Amino acid sequence: MTVYNFSAGPAVLPAPVLLKAQSELLDYENSGQSVLEMSHRSPIFESIRDAAEQSLRRLMSIPDTYSVLFLQGGATLQFTMLPQNLATKTGQIDFIDTGGWSTKAMADAKLYASVQVLASSANHGYRFIPEGPFTSTADYLHITWNNTLEGTTYQTPPHVDVPLVADVSSSILSESLPIESFDVLYAGAQKNLGVAGLTVVIVKNELLDRVPDTIGAYLRYDIHAKQRSLYNTPPTFSLYMTKLVLDWIEETGLETIAARNVSQARMLYEAIDQSDLFHNHVAVKDRSRMNIPFSTGSELEDAAFLNFAARHDLINLAGHRSIGGMRASLYNAMPTEGVTALIHIMHRFEQGER
Repeated sequence: MTVYNFSAGPAVLPAPVLLKAQSELLDYENSGQSVLEMSHRSPIFESIRDAAEQSLRRLMSIPDTYSVLFLQGGATLQFTMLPQNLATKTGQIDFIDTGGWSTKAMADAKLYASVQVLASSANHGYRFIPEGPFTSTADYLHITWNNTLEGTTYQTPPHVDVPLVADVSSSILSESLPIESFDVLYAGAQKNLGVAGLTVVIVKNELLDRVPDTIGAYLRYDIHAKQRSLYNTPPTFSLYMTKLVLDWIEETGLETIAARNVSQARMLYEAIDQSDLFHNHVAVKDRSRMNIPFSTGSELEDAAFLNFAARHDLINLAGHRSIGGMRASLYNAMPTEGVTALIHIMHRFEQGER
């Protein structure tokens, strides 16, 4: 029996990564220790941390003018850390509102700075990404690159004359990004980078000069950069798992993975668009390749489909509680066979099977 897991996060992991972690669980590289129990200040763990950073830099072409931080608290903690660290000149932050995670980021930012919404698709059910041009004089502009709940994504970064900050939690390393078009990128690891517990922050070094000395030490980007993410005990096993995932991406090839993501998303969208039962309401040009929401338009039929799919080993397809319907998350580790199986079950359900 093969189970295909369409969870939006924590999400499916590559089988080779799980097998590697299993083989090393009791004894990492003949050290006599599990990664779960070794000191974060030991040379062997520092080699794991360093390898993860260098792999990420290679995959994303991150220059030395940026720092890579491995933090805790999920991407959600960044909703607080960003304004505390960076909204220190004008005290203003601009947002482009594209969905639920944008609104949560704005709600936290309002506790520390003045927030302005440059554009929003809220009145249209967040079915598209607002288009520019945009003008900003704020301390930074914040965007959510891929909207996990609503199933939309940016194709190109907006151009502004202030630092651009992007939450890339649900799309990091699913595609190539022009790294130097951004000043900060951040992502929770539990979708495309590994397991829950680790957050990656990529920040331009010149922004570290903005960090005030009036916030707690753990909340300061400059301290984490100086201490190489070892200011306190990091999420050691989560970081190790991210190293394994990054190794897998390098071995597979980011271009290969990105092409597969495009192909798999196209397959599912075509099945939805050709169906008389299932629908996706996102503007075609802004459709996400990672998170694909769809629905029958009937809560009863949606529930019946979810039950039918689960009986055929297609799990975690329920849409977010704020959206409803179904959502297929096609992260990097989702095999094409899983997408094919989902399309087959959709067809059988539409033909009347229950």
